[in-house]
Amino acid sequence: MSGNDSPIVLAKPVFLAGRIVDSHDARMTNTSHDVLVIGSGAAGLTAALALAQTKKVLVLAKGRLDSGSTAWAQGGIAAVLDTGDTFENHIRDTMIAGAGLNDRETVEFVIERAPSSIDRLCELGVPFNREEGDLHLTREGGHSHRRIVHVNDATGWAVQAALLKAAEENPNITLLPGQSCIDLVTGRNQADYSGSGRVWGAYALDEASGKVVAHVARATVLAAGGAGRVYLFSTAPRGATGDGIAMAWRAGARVSNMEMMQFHPTCLYNLEVKNFLITEALRGEGGHLINPRTGKRYMEFYDPERMELAPRDIVARANDSEIKRFGLDYVHLDISHQPPEFVRSHFPTIHEKLLGLGIDITTDPIPVVPAQHYTCGGIKIGLDARTDLPGLWAAGECTESGLHGANRLASNSLLECFVFGEAAARDILECWDRLDDPPDILPWDESRVTDSDEEVVIKQNWTEIRRFMWNYVGIVRTTKRLERAAHRIRLLREEVEDYYGHFRVTTDLIELRNLLACADLIVRSALKRHESRGLHYTLDYPKTDGTSHDTVLVP
Repeated sequence: MSGNDSPIVLAKPVFLAGRIVDSHDARMTNTSHDVLVIGSGAAGLTAALALAQTKKVLVLAKGRLDSGSTAWAQGGIAAVLDTGDTFENHIRDTMIAGAGLNDRETVEFVIERAPSSIDRLCELGVPFNREEGDLHLTREGGHSHRRIVHVNDATGWAVQAALLKAAEENPNITLLPGQSCIDLVTGRNQADYSGSGRVWGAYALDEASGKVVAHVARATVLAAGGAGRVYLFSTAPRGATGDGIAMAWRAGARVSNMEMMQFHPTCLYNLEVKNFLITEALRGEGGHLINPRTGKRYMEFYDPERMELAPRDIVARANDSEIKRFGLDYVHLDISHQPPEFVRSHFPTIHEKLLGLGIDITTDPIPVVPAQHYTCGGIKIGLDARTDLPGLWAAGECTESGLHGANRLASNSLLECFVFGEAAARDILECWDRLDDPPDILPWDESRVTDSDEEVVIKQNWTEIRRFMWNYVGIVRTTKRLERAAHRIRLLREEVEDYYGHFRVTTDLIELRNLLACADLIVRSALKRHESRGLHYTLDYPKTDGTSHDTVLVP
């Protein structure tokens, strides 16, 4: 932490930047930093490491430092490294998957920086799979070539570990887990009130002590992940409640294309184990989708040319269709026709996990269902990772950069994190001398609230939101379903805001408020798009317009 930081009270010792901080003797108050990074995944840590060359950086994490989406990524990172492949091929595949809604300049910007991102990760010690010394490349749905760099089927864990190790060893980075961000600090929170919208950090609840602190900074980077938990079935981690998107929206930033929610075609169907993803790479290495009732492959009826290697939106709708048409609980994903050693060596994590559930993927098919997987829309940013709000940059799944368009191409997500994490850091450093020192910020006021005696309200509303979003705003939509969801949101908003205004905040309450805000943004965006494009498929407007347009919502 910088020399003028105020002391922090922590309820228990926390490992921070190579040292133990235990300050029971200090009073919890506002803290001040050069840069505040919200999120400890690939985007946040990439930005922090680049900034920490010259600046003092505080990284806030909700829950554990490794509990975000990065660690869950099984597949890998898309990058053109083979002489038989080209940037143009990768660009074309990304644009096709994105149904033409992508921004061509952004796609080029990201893809051309992929090789250098892989080089930096290698320098950090990420143990990518190799074959005769060269990086091993696999292929996933939507890709025309083998270009996925990976660490077996647990790339995210390896990347997260390497980034976290580098951050922990950097004396200019302070890592603070167990922090639930409530809202961005803006001019409205200055001691000398301002309506400028300038961002000066964030208010965060320390989960251990129950105290709220204003973490103040000259620059703030939002890398808080997606909003997957707005749906009943999702492969996203527990904390993916759209916090960054909701906070930026409330502060005045535009959001874009929130209707573009990606559903992964193959999530394990198991009543005991929830949210376990079966990587795209399994289909890339020859896995077949089979109707368990007929015993036959069915992708030829949905995409005869690409079959199981079609983009995720097509495969997810195909799986959803087979399940509904035949009254199934799941479909089968089968790779047992491949040699057992090939399967075990390529997918050791999946093989071991499923073996513990009584499924040997070298001989048995895997029961799978579609589940929400990725938030393609989000906070609107430019190539410099700037948002609409002065002092606020954003990167990763909470953003809409123009890369993914109407559907994210497999393994482009981690790549986006690295490129825009770097872009945010570079832009902050370039304009540092023009960033004002933070003003005096009002501390969090709890003088007019009490502890809640109605926690059941949070659980009930959380469950209700996730269920009606799955039923009404899922893989296949209609205007009537969307209107029903909008009606439920209107009713819940009054109840949640009343609850929020009367009781002390908890992580569950913060997340409920953000889930409802994101549900509202998704439904409003879906109602504005009168066509079917990519991930937004509606029975009332089944055709795709001749020209593409973003759905931009303005606060």
